[in-house]
Amino acid sequence: MRHAIVVNIGDQLEVITNGRYKSVMHRVLTRPEENRMSIASFYNPGADAVIFPAPALVTAESGSGGRQTYPKFVFEDYMNLYVRHKFEAKEPRFEAMKSAIATA
Repeated sequence: MRHAIVVNIGDQLEVITNGRYKSVMHRVLTRPEENRMSIASFYNPGADAVIFPAPALVTAESGSGGRQTYPKFVFEDYMNLYVRHKFEAKEPRFEAMKSAIATA
């Protein structure tokens, strides 16, 4: 997208919105004949922040059928899992968080 500003939301916003907004796999295809500029900014909560779907978005009207789609987790635990599975699909990370929480 020429002259565009692209904002990729992260996994935490996907969880907070109970899947209403989706984080995306970020990959870039460059054109060798053109210049490209990227500026990355990352905003993360504190390591001890508890991330979970907003209760107002876990309702029948939200499209989730009134169920919480994502587990509640501590941000640092998620980041530890993320660095081990960084270049894999995100869905298994969410499933791994559910499993880790269930066995804790």
